[in-house]
Formats: sequence, structure tokens, C-alpha cells
Amino acid sequence: MLSLKSGTLRSRRHGPESAPLAIGVPGLSANALTFDAVGASLAAAGLGFAALDLRGRGRSPAGAHGTHGWENHARDVIAAATDLAGSASTPFDLVGHSMGAFVGLVAANFAPQRVRRLVLIDAVGIPDPRAMPPIIAAVSRLGAVHESADTFFAKISAAGVVPWSPFWEAHYREDLVDVPGGVQQRASPAAVLEDLHYGTWQLGIRNLWPGIKAKALLIRAALPIGYGFIVTTRDRDAFLESVPGSRCVEVPANHYGVMNHPETTRAVVEFLK
Repeated sequence: MLSLKSGTLRSRRHGPESAPLAIGVPGLSANALTFDAVGASLAAAGLGFAALDLRGRGRSPAGAHGTHGWENHARDVIAAATDLAGSASTPFDLVGHSMGAFVGLVAANFAPQRVRRLVLIDAVGIPDPRAMPPIIAAVSRLGAVHESADTFFAKISAAGVVPWSPFWEAHYREDLVDVPGGVQQRASPAAVLEDLHYGTWQLGIRNLWPGIKAKALLIRAALPIGYGFIVTTRDRDAFLESVPGSRCVEVPANHYGVMNHPETTRAVVEFLK
């Protein structure tokens, strides 16, 4: 656990701690286990990786109302990198998925001298509105009590959005706690909703692109979620044009399946190595 001024963050380590630092930032309501496939591949390549639970997710307690939002999470990520590296000047790599990618864009603007390489997994600009219903449905489940873990897993699997597998069962099992009447997700509904509302108003996200000084890799899910894409082709092309030296890898998976797809892990390892 990392003790920061803003609160406590859980860090899930992969690979040697002596290796150059790379940090993983999960999505809106996700926990650090969404990076287990990426972390295992990086560890196998001899690289170090630390996936975080953002405040209000996984095993990291939520902060007070008004203390979340991309900018505050970005400050947390930079502070976590300082804690993990033991220095406020050590460069680090940053891998963000979904909202975590937006946090990464902000962090790279806040600390251009520290963020060395930036991986944005399926988020970079303004999503197609038709892609949002499955994301909102996931948020709406927070706080609900389910009869058992198996009942909850059956609901997630039946929705047909998350490509159900042992990988995703491990992620969601980590996210469950026993409560009277059954089980409930760990993620704080208040913290997640605060971030969802924050993101709704970030129409100027593209203004962050020119501030990216790090080498950047965009990994785009080539299959839609719902009826749209989180990264539109317009934003993909505009980002590549705006950020010198950036490149994009298209992965045949949707917004969730991209996290444990072998083409994603291969691309991240090649880029960070």
C-alpha cells in the first residue's frame, strides 16, 4: 500500500522492482487486476510494472467528495511513481486503460520531464456516444447487493460485453466483498460517479495532445462496444498527427477484451522494452 497526501493506494507489482518503473492506471470502475495479463508479460520480459487501484476502486479507499477527477488522479499517479521509485525526479512509463488513459494524458502534461513513454489503451479523445451505454450499465451495478458471486458473474457474462474468461472472473472476484444478503462490489459508487460526471464535461480533452512530450502508443480496440467506439477513427488519426512519433496498434477486441488480448500484451512489451 502507498500512503500519499491524498489517501492510500494499493499497488500490485509485477516483475523485478529494480527494473525501470512502469505504472498501470485502470479504467473508471476497474481494479489493478485488469493489468494482470500486461503485467505478467512485462515480468516475463524482465520489466517491472506496478498497477494501481485508484482511490475508490479495488482496495484503495475513496476520498472525500470533490477530491477525485482526472487531475487529482493524475497527481496521485505522479506521487505514487515518486514513492515507488524513491525519487521525485526518476522518469517512469505510464500505461492507462479507458479513464486511466485520460488520467495518463493529464499526468504526461503535468510532468513531461518524468513520463517517458505513454501507452493509451482504448481512450484518447471523445468517445462515440453510442459506445457509452455498456459503461453506464457497469456503473449502475455499483452498490447493488447480489445473492452470490456466481449470481453476479452470471449477470456480467450474460450481458455479453465482457468476454468472460478466468481472467475476468479473477478481476471481478477481487472486486467483491461479503455483505448482509450476499456480495457487493468494492468500488465506491460516489467516487466512480464523480469521475463519470467529471469526464462528461471534458470536451477539451484534445487540447492535451500537444502537451505530450513522451513517446506515445495508442492501442485501439477494433471491435465496437455497444454500437460505437471509445476511440473514433477521427480521433485516432488526429492524435497521431498531433503527437510527433506516436503510433497506433489496432487489436481485434472490444473495450474490455483488449486488456487481456495477446496482441495488446505483445505491443506493450515491445514498446516499453
